[in-house]
Amino acid sequence: MSERPYLRLAPEPVSRPDLRRARRRDVVVYRVRAHLDDSDPTIWRRLDLRSNLTLDLLHQVLQVAFDWTDSHLHRFSLGGGASDHHSQLFLCPYDVDNKEWPEDDDGLPAAETRLDETLGEPGDVLHYLYDYGDNWELTLRLEEVLPAESDCPAAVVVDGERAAPPEDCGHLVDADSLSEVLPDPALFEPERVNKGFGDAYFVLREAGIEVRLVDLVHRLTYTPYGDDLTEAALTLAGARPLDTVAVADNLRAYQWFLDRAKDGGIPLTTAGYLKPTDVEEASRVVPVMNDWIGKHNREVQCYPLLRFREGVQSLGLLRKHKGTLLLTKAGLAAQRDADRLWEHLAGRLIPKSDETFDSQATLLMLAFAAASAGSRLPFGKLTALLAELGWRYSDGRSISESSLHHLPVYDVLINVTDQPVTRARRDIVSPAAAALARRALRGN
Repeated sequence: MSERPYLRLAPEPVSRPDLRRARRRDVVVYRVRAHLDDSDPTIWRRLDLRSNLTLDLLHQVLQVAFDWTDSHLHRFSLGGGASDHHSQLFLCPYDVDNKEWPEDDDGLPAAETRLDETLGEPGDVLHYLYDYGDNWELTLRLEEVLPAESDCPAAVVVDGERAAPPEDCGHLVDADSLSEVLPDPALFEPERVNKGFGDAYFVLREAGIEVRLVDLVHRLTYTPYGDDLTEAALTLAGARPLDTVAVADNLRAYQWFLDRAKDGGIPLTTAGYLKPTDVEEASRVVPVMNDWIGKHNREVQCYPLLRFREGVQSLGLLRKHKGTLLLTKAGLAAQRDADRLWEHLAGRLIPKSDETFDSQATLLMLAFAAASAGSRLPFGKLTALLAELGWRYSDGRSISESSLHHLPVYDVLINVTDQPVTRARRDIVSPAAAALARRALRGN
């Protein structure tokens, strides 16, 4: 009898453990000592960290504390190092979206994990890996749990020693080697680090500004229009009285469609367009139809109205059913209450996806709109910033202004007004549109 060949079976994948703790009910201050593994003499920082920080914000704290530039990928791990099979991983956005190693499948987004889910009692340890080439590994050990004042900052550096290795120096960790790439390896300036914790990134995060916008501001800081974007975004965080706009007056176009649909819906033609009488009535209230040429009685020939009506549908206020536009559940609630309509619009302006053109272009447009009441949207800056993010047409051409005009958010911004919109003034942001942009980006 011939022997049967052996089969080599692939090992079963080992699921990583869930080592997270329950979040603390109270906010405290964690005094944490972070040291660079294998450094000789030890390069370390002692930090007071608010316990409710998310790990993506802690990443930025460590970048400032160790004088790095956030130019590479990173991850945190609990229960061991980032390459240990028994540790739990917390991933940066790139690794969440592009899982290149099997072990990443069990990793959780660092942006959704709080510091107090990883550290709880003195002696607890969290690991941090930055730059998968040079492999800078930090060990963060909780030393003390301290009471927190109501206005305590996100991070303060208390103490530390020695300058950190510069970016892309090839994992130099000993004093002799570092003396060749650093003017003074023994230099540590806590005042400069604490000043760094007051940079725009931290100000915006502390103010509760939409995180995806904060990340864009951070990524674009050193580009030609980075300062303009930062200045616009910081107006969102500044002390500003609540926007007082006559909501109902500035949402008349949306209200017309909701009112028209409340009793049986809005019937459409067999081709799927508004009927002539509705086109004529809607054209009187939709701002961008103010100086549109023609008789305003056929929707197919009234492109701004057609886009606006389709926008009302895409915003989840109307739905098409058997040749009729009907109110959605959200549309019914908004029809009865202008403030509910305002909140609904603010909550639907930003696409949910993160790294798409529409999402990033919308965030940038809203940031400038929020700071531009009475002024034109700066399309030149917007297209330049999008180019810095790598956006091009498929044939390699730069993004043009017309692509921004086709964004759903643009139609909302130019139609939220209590004034007629002329072709010459179409790109001017009304005070109400600026207020709506702020509401969308602040989220509170």
